[in-house]
Amino acid sequence: MTTYDTEWIMTRAVVITGTRSTGHRDLDSYAELFTNYLAPFAVPETRFYIGGAKGIDSLSLLWLAGNSDAQITIVVPGTVRQQPAEARQAITRSRDRITEVVELGAEEELRSPAFHARNRWMVDRSDMVIGFPLGGPQGTSGTWQTLNYGAEQEKARLIVPV
Repeated sequence: MTTYDTEWIMTRAVVITGTRSTGHRDLDSYAELFTNYLAPFAVPETRFYIGGAKGIDSLSLLWLAGNSDAQITIVVPGTVRQQPAEARQAITRSRDRITEVVELGAEEELRSPAFHARNRWMVDRSDMVIGFPLGGPQGTSGTWQTLNYGAEQEKARLIVPV
């Protein structure tokens, strides 16, 4: 690794986005994916922005909290209290490793525009987007919208189908 490579990795802000549907794989499979695709960026100087939802958000949060010294910022469209139980539990379990929780204050009944705004907020503050969409053709999911917004903003993207 060159000095340039080291500086690039050490100054990154990375968004993690992914499917909420994760039951088709076992936890060991996700741990292996995160080891292969998150670990290279998971140094103390990297800040990960994670959406605080169930699925990939919760799984990646738990993996990063237990396997890295990277900075972790959780971003929710409304409040943490509004998140699904699985997501709240992951946040609670990782609380000592979370650097910051950002609550964007969306209305009580969260709808797609609030999630899209949260995703754009994270991408706007990042250098890179790592996406874990469901396998198959590109779709219109929030994961793909986030990845495509990252591309529009000329952010590096790493796409790992699950």
